[in-house]
Amino acid sequence: MKLFIDTANTDEIRAAATLGLLDGVTTNPSLLAKEIARRGGGEQEAIFKEICELVPGPVSAEVTATDYEGMVRQGREVAAIASNVVVKCPLTEDGLRATRTLSGEGIGVNATLVFQPIQALLAAKAGAAYVSPFVGRLDDISTTGMATVQEIVEIFSNYAFSTEVIVASVRNPIHVVDAARMGADIATIPYGVIMQLVKHPLTDIGLARFVADAAKYTS
Repeated sequence: MKLFIDTANTDEIRAAATLGLLDGVTTNPSLLAKEIARRGGGEQEAIFKEICELVPGPVSAEVTATDYEGMVRQGREVAAIASNVVVKCPLTEDGLRATRTLSGEGIGVNATLVFQPIQALLAAKAGAAYVSPFVGRLDDISTTGMATVQEIVEIFSNYAFSTEVIVASVRNPIHVVDAARMGADIATIPYGVIMQLVKHPLTDIGLARFVADAAKYTS
């Protein structure tokens, strides 16, 4: 399973990249706005271009238009920023039309705000390179988000779609483990959760004990 980081914070991206495990980045308008605020200003396009240079893998940028023409126009503009850009289109009627158009032009599309398996199926049929079910947000409304991922993975396997499943809105390491067990292609994870994946209290306790024992035999 590939691991993406879900952020526009370039410090977090650099830190995660040092682990040597980072396969890509997902951003959205809210994350980019937070990064601009953290910097005390800046241009969204310049920040996004910087992110694309930090990570050789796919970097998702979301359109803000809600109509077909606007999505296609913005998608083409964003895709021109760097060769590793993937355009995020919402799973709406106009979003599906834009997905078909952009993917037909060779532009990778990440269908976002997916909340049920049939939406993922429609996105795959429209040519999306990725679909992003939001598991945390489904959990928030007392629905099991990972069950939705399981159904999407099964459907895609039945019909041999090349569309990859990105488990998004990840809230904890259990989401990541479940995604891997289900065979999801990608999990996109906030920086804080990535750090949780690395750490375990028993690892820290064991390491401290080994270091203490080794110190007894060193002069």
